[in-house]
Amino acid sequence: MDKPVSPRSADPRPRRRDRHGRGMRGPVAPPQVPLSASRSEVFMDLVQDAVERIERRVPQLADIEFLVLDVPRLDRPSDTADAADSWGDSVPLGGTIAAREGKPARVVVYRRPVEIRTKNREERAILVHEVVVEQVAELLGLSPESIDPRYGED
Repeated sequence: MDKPVSPRSADPRPRRRDRHGRGMRGPVAPPQVPLSASRSEVFMDLVQDAVERIERRVPQLADIEFLVLDVPRLDRPSDTADAADSWGDSVPLGGTIAAREGKPARVVVYRRPVEIRTKNREERAILVHEVVVEQVAELLGLSPESIDPRYGED
């Protein structure tokens, strides 16, 4: 004779342990380990390293704000074919925004175009440094070699 199966109680309590009784899992790596850094955080560190590398030579960097954006913004609404034509065959890797109305001048580095053009972290660090040097030079009206004498040697 079959025993009647009692229906599961509709318990609204959340489970505190998994089915093996080990408890909820924590993060895979603690926050101080590089595994937990996102790609955008790693990229921002590369930009910061590039800025620190040239700030001894250029005291005006204190007046410049550095930003990292994922991709360049389109200047005008258009379809994708027109957008590609407006940039030609190349997407910008960086840009500048002049100081105005109490806002500091800004240098912008675009993360995705830089990542696409590089194969590894070393190449990415070199390209980020070159982009930062070029944009600072453009903003200050100087040559890139005056910002960093080793510009273009890497």
